[in-house]
Order: sequence, then structure tokens, then C-alpha cells
Amino acid sequence: MASDWGVAVTEASSLFVKVCYAGLFIFVVVILMYLSELALKSPWGRMMRAIRDNETAAAAMGKDVVKRHLIVFVVGSAVIGMAGAMLTTLDGQFTPLGYQPLRFTFLIWVMVIIGGSGNNWGAVLGGFFIWFFWIEAEPIGLWLIEVLTSFMDEGHWLRTSLIENAAHMRLATVGIILLLALRYFPRGLLPEQKASS
Repeated sequence: MASDWGVAVTEASSLFVKVCYAGLFIFVVVILMYLSELALKSPWGRMMRAIRDNETAAAAMGKDVVKRHLIVFVVGSAVIGMAGAMLTTLDGQFTPLGYQPLRFTFLIWVMVIIGGSGNNWGAVLGGFFIWFFWIEAEPIGLWLIEVLTSFMDEGHWLRTSLIENAAHMRLATVGIILLLALRYFPRGLLPEQKASS
């Protein structure tokens, strides 16, 4: 069954759901970035940076360091809870076996390292940058393997093995990007800007 525009109804509904989800995602990111920037530039944000840089000095100035750590933990947990809710909305289900530590822990660390820790915009940039390469590494790797092994027979064991393991190009690509970033951009693509005194 086709709609008036020549697109199947199931394809159109799937596209509509993805567009709605992208809109929701952009809305949530914009709100979180706005609130994060407000917090960063407020006296509370300056106090949190002071605690991060030197806990002993901040405690000597009368700041309750343990309480502030707890507040940051709660705020971070709320943001991660929203991210988890959005991920479950996208996937349509929650199955603990589907969540791999490599994808949901290491990859997020790499995103923050690449973007620049201590910078809200750097974290967003690193997230989009690494996620793009995570998604595109397998098809690009498959194409590269097919080009490099084009002189071999179709059934050659090496060619077959490399094509079957093209998904592992993701890990290699992210590893190479991380090494290059640590070598040439040790503070990230958007390093934290120090406040002028």
C-alpha cells in the first residue's frame, strides 16, 4: 500500500517517528546546554570549579566539599536518567543484555576526552564526532577491505575473514582517533577556557 507521495505507509510512519525523536533530542540537548551554561557562569559554577581544582583550598574557605560532591552526583544522575529514558524510547525496549560496557561507558569517556573535558560545548562536539565515526566506521571499513582485497578471489579465506570482521573497524577507528587526539589535542577539540581574572 502506498501513500499519495509514492512512499509506503510503514516507511512514512517510521520516518515520522524518527523526525519526531530527532526534534525531541534537539529540544532536550538545547535545554540541558542552556541550563549547563547558566550553572557554569553562576557563582555556584565557579565554586564547583574551585572544588574540582583544589578541594583542600575550597574546604579551607568554608565550602562543604562532601555536600557539593553529593549535589553534583544527584544532578549528573538526573541527566543520565533522562538520557537513559530517551535511549529506551528510541529502542522501544530495555534489555540489560543489550547494553555493553564498551559502548555505554568507554565510548562516552572517549567522547568527553575528544571534545574537551570541562567544556559543555566540547562534550557535545565530542559526542557527535565520535558517534559519527562509530556509525560510519563499519561501512567505510567494509568498502576499504573490499578495495584492498579486490585482487583476491571471492572465496579467498583472508578476504572472507576480513569482510566478516568489518564491524571491528569501529574499535580500531575510535582507538586511532583517540590516539591522534591525545597526541595533537591533549586538552580536546574545544578545551576549557580559563576564566580571566
